[in-house]
Amino acid sequence: MTFLETIFERLQQAASAPVIREVRGGKVISVTGDELLVLVRQARTFFVARGLKKGDRCALLAPNSIRWAALDLAMMAEGIIVVPLYARQAPAELVAMMKDSTPARVCCADAVIAAEIQKLWPGGPKVSLLESVFIGDAVSPTPPNRHADSDAVTIIYTSGTSGEPKGVVLNSANVTYMLGCTNARLDQLMAQFNRGGAAPDHAFHYLPFSFAASWLLLLTALSRNSVLTLSHDLSKLADELKIATPDYFLNVPTLLERVRRRIEETLQQRGGFAAKVFSRAQQAYLRRQKNESRFPDGLWLWIANRMMFPAIRSSVGVNLKALICGSAPLALETQLFYMMIGIPVLQAYGLTETTGICTLDDPQHVEPGRVGTAIPGIEMTLAEDGEILVRGPNIFPGYWQRPADTAKALAGGWFHTGDQGEVDASGNWRITGRVKNLIILNSGHKVAPEPLEHELAKLLPEAQQVVLQGNQRGFLSALIAPNSGNGLTDSRIQAAVDALNSDAPHYKQIHGFHIVAEPFSIENGLLAANGKLRRTAIAERFAAEIEQIYQKKSA
Repeated sequence: MTFLETIFERLQQAASAPVIREVRGGKVISVTGDELLVLVRQARTFFVARGLKKGDRCALLAPNSIRWAALDLAMMAEGIIVVPLYARQAPAELVAMMKDSTPARVCCADAVIAAEIQKLWPGGPKVSLLESVFIGDAVSPTPPNRHADSDAVTIIYTSGTSGEPKGVVLNSANVTYMLGCTNARLDQLMAQFNRGGAAPDHAFHYLPFSFAASWLLLLTALSRNSVLTLSHDLSKLADELKIATPDYFLNVPTLLERVRRRIEETLQQRGGFAAKVFSRAQQAYLRRQKNESRFPDGLWLWIANRMMFPAIRSSVGVNLKALICGSAPLALETQLFYMMIGIPVLQAYGLTETTGICTLDDPQHVEPGRVGTAIPGIEMTLAEDGEILVRGPNIFPGYWQRPADTAKALAGGWFHTGDQGEVDASGNWRITGRVKNLIILNSGHKVAPEPLEHELAKLLPEAQQVVLQGNQRGFLSALIAPNSGNGLTDSRIQAAVDALNSDAPHYKQIHGFHIVAEPFSIENGLLAANGKLRRTAIAERFAAEIEQIYQKKSA
């Protein structure tokens, strides 16, 4: 069976059971399998009536919702290729991606954005608001389109961190294979808690479905015995988690690090015995991980496990079995923090071109700081320059209408990820940076910026982002963005830089910095849609400030 047939069969089996929910204003809106299928049939009726056919593209521009899921399933059921777009991106960027994919129609949730698209692309396709899709009666149920393995089901645009976004084509075979892998891992996780019976999994989700891994989680949830709860307000995430009571949910490192920081700061501000116990227990736990335990460590951990950790764990999620994290390497100390309070963090690594995933942590064999082993059937190796190469049934067939880029990415029969990594004797991978991000000093020394940026950010909790510069220069420098409303001083930064430089070889030392006025964001064009730094855009935006750093030092 194809992945789509599996999902439709699962929804029919769950005809009277909830399968997907939304939290809106503290209230839960839920649909059963049968109710979701009705929405799918309404959307299919809409597309057929407007002449869309197999192989046509249709853009889907909306926040996560039950209707988003119904539209996605409806398009694929008609053989229409879904082009999911991120609603927070600038309209001009959205129009550029739509012009590239040439959709026959655009489905948009926001009337203002729809009007802006039509203004920027007056000769473009018809734009339909989501509410108009679900008005008419649904036709009698019919089986979904039977995809051949090579049939394209979606075009997902890459984030464009260092250049123009490209449309990644994923076919039915890619998705069918990957859903088998994700379901197998979740079965492993839940089996540890005797949840292999009739009780459904409860998953929570806040990441946009326009991202490959996020979309994959949606399809995985719909294909298994689970209830997926969708968030609609990140500012109320803690409250929504209490409502959803999930067993697991997908994360990006930024959120996990923010939650960890908030908990640690709260305990420090409280002071007294609680702060002392937490600090001693945390130090004891870290020493234990290094096999350097001291005599009183067991006592402090026992006290924390009895008095503190259960309450902290419940504040993150009452029924959490695990957190799943991807999109970027998670800081080791953050992963250890959650493990210390009793919440495993399972890391995954992959790209849009690899159908979202290459590696997945085994729930029973998690090695902190690494992202797990290659999933079954996937081969991974290292090129001479340390670049990770991948091949297997998860690899995309190509970029949309970009044969030269496709040939380059798949040269030699391997997908060239652009990521640097290392693998241990047990096949467990660690991601160390991006090949394209390497800074090459005019001395010839090569520096991966990510580890140094991470270490400097650790020393500067007031900073939201740190971006190293220095390509073809004599030394490294840094652009430092403050947390909103939280100023940084030159002396504070210099002290942190001095501490970092003290143990670094000369070519990895930072000799200049500049504080930018505001954090890098999607809105100001300096973060990609998935939250990654747009390094080229940052260097161009602050070219004058960067030049001033080097002129000042050479004067």
